[in-house]
Amino acid sequence: MTTPLSTWIEGAAKTAILRFVERVTDVNGSEFVPAEDRIATFDNDGTLWCEQPLQTQFFFGRDQLQKMAAEDPGLKERQPYKAFLEHDIGRIKQVGKQGFFEVASATHAGMTEDDFHVHARDWLVHARNPTNGQRFVDLVYRPQLELMEYLRQNGFRVFIVSGGGIDLIRAFSEEVYGIARSQVVGSSVRTRMEVSDGKIGLLKLAELQSFDDREAKVQNIALHIGRRPIFAFGNSDGDLAMLRYTSSGSGLRLALLLHHDDGQREFAYDRDFAVSPLAEALDRAEEFGITVVSLKNDWSEVYAEQRSFGRK
Repeated sequence: MTTPLSTWIEGAAKTAILRFVERVTDVNGSEFVPAEDRIATFDNDGTLWCEQPLQTQFFFGRDQLQKMAAEDPGLKERQPYKAFLEHDIGRIKQVGKQGFFEVASATHAGMTEDDFHVHARDWLVHARNPTNGQRFVDLVYRPQLELMEYLRQNGFRVFIVSGGGIDLIRAFSEEVYGIARSQVVGSSVRTRMEVSDGKIGLLKLAELQSFDDREAKVQNIALHIGRRPIFAFGNSDGDLAMLRYTSSGSGLRLALLLHHDDGQREFAYDRDFAVSPLAEALDRAEEFGITVVSLKNDWSEVYAEQRSFGRK
């Protein structure tokens, strides 16, 4: 039998996970949780895959924006589009995570959801992180893939709850994470139903419907999942509400917070990452009963092997 969590280093975090799963799946124990209530939620950017130097959503939107600017040169002089086209990090950080999601969303207005899915997959096959030259889909954390599989083997349903665009994540979640598209919760834009040649489709609009960050994560968990998680994993202050919502329920629960403290194998950052900082959650983790996971000290490996995403 394969040893669970083989790339997790023996320590407090790994022990907490193994003991938690053992206790909630022990049918004879007082802390047993029925399978239907074994809900696990994971943030995506910075929790399941690399989010440096900026989240993948930014680069996806910028590439589309460049195509739009070629047709409408005036965009190059209009903010916030100018900042994105020039990769002006200072200005982008002022706009914030919600701001650049709104810009990215606007670039895909008028596209049907089906066409967007094809477009996103085509982009992900080739798109590369500008810092290390690797494809975004190849910068997935192996310890997290092991953890999600371990949870599934023990009757958990695993969901992504992300501030990133729900449709972008759905374009790769099944193939990369083994998470069904129906188990992805994320930021979304409004759509309009249209009938063309007798067929019904959804058209994306340039209007934000839900920015799935901070308190909105809790609201969207209730809306889309309908059960309070008993296990949650995040990496920033944007995940703190979800972690607290999880840990404050009745019965045994586990909330984990990934701290990026390894500048050699990945990136070292926390409160200095203006777009998505980790400050309050790190400072108050013990107070809120959150287990901090050190990328440097708790993971023996970081990235999974390169994946065959989109390749025949």
